[in-house]
Amino acid sequence: MVFDIIFIVLGVWLVLTGADKLTDGASALARRMKMPEIIIGLTIVAAGTSAPELFVSLVSALKGTADLAVGNVVGSNIMNTMVIVGCAAVVAPMTISKSTVRKDIPFSVGASVLMLLLAFDSYLGPLDGIILLLGFALFMTYTLLQVRKTGASAQPEPSGQSEPASLHSPSAQPGTSGEKPVWVNIGWVVFGLAALVLGSNIFVDHASNLALALGISEGVVGLTVVAGGTSLPELATSVVAARKGQSAMAIGNVIGSNVFNILLILGLTATISPLAIEGVTSLDMSVMLVSAVLVWLFSFTRYKVERWEGAVLVIGYLAYLAWLLHNLT
Repeated sequence: MVFDIIFIVLGVWLVLTGADKLTDGASALARRMKMPEIIIGLTIVAAGTSAPELFVSLVSALKGTADLAVGNVVGSNIMNTMVIVGCAAVVAPMTISKSTVRKDIPFSVGASVLMLLLAFDSYLGPLDGIILLLGFALFMTYTLLQVRKTGASAQPEPSGQSEPASLHSPSAQPGTSGEKPVWVNIGWVVFGLAALVLGSNIFVDHASNLALALGISEGVVGLTVVAGGTSLPELATSVVAARKGQSAMAIGNVIGSNVFNILLILGLTATISPLAIEGVTSLDMSVMLVSAVLVWLFSFTRYKVERWEGAVLVIGYLAYLAWLLHNLT
């Protein structure tokens, strides 16, 4: 047990370090490519931080533990919208653009509705998986169209104008100590993703060992321990981004990760190996949907998630967790 605890701490450290470097590298690349940070968060960062969910769900499905695979996705999305958005907002109120509220967040809500409908019979087969993957293709097409539409409007800053103080020193020019070369930023992104994936896997393996040793059921493990472990990249990345004043990347990471989790991860998993769902109930999936809608509603208030709203989300998750442990153990 001491051995597991040591590796859990190591996993957390790797995740936090990876999130910090990934955020820095991705933000720098976003500015150089004249792309809005919300787009980077919705795609590159979301894909990287969703890698642990993809790995865990695929392996779980192939080993015949469908509840672990589905519980991982459902639990991760609940944690993303309630804990991650909540904690990020408590750290620093999250300003959300009208475009994100009107176009991006509805994709996350729609993905949750689609999953709830497809899994209503407690089964996700190859056809369901293909439908989810088609939804993911639609999401990526929409996102890339947004890049073409908004990327051209992002103008480079005039020479000598300072960049955000939270990331770089004023008047930073390429090649100076203020703004690193492109290859350095790419290196940090790769290192950050590698540390996130490695740290998450270490955490999940040893945290699961502890949970199972204590006699916790597979459904609870998937919805809590594994979901919490695979959501660590999103949590660390979003909180670090919010602390640095990059709320667009923070919310983009959460939205993108939720869509990736449902449409890509569950879609790919169900297509490869049908999922008979038993331990994850319609109520759990409904909580996932309600949490997404709640974040959407909070975003309409002055297009910002305030600290008190973040606290409400975190408290709501703690209440759900208490109910889950009471009823499923």
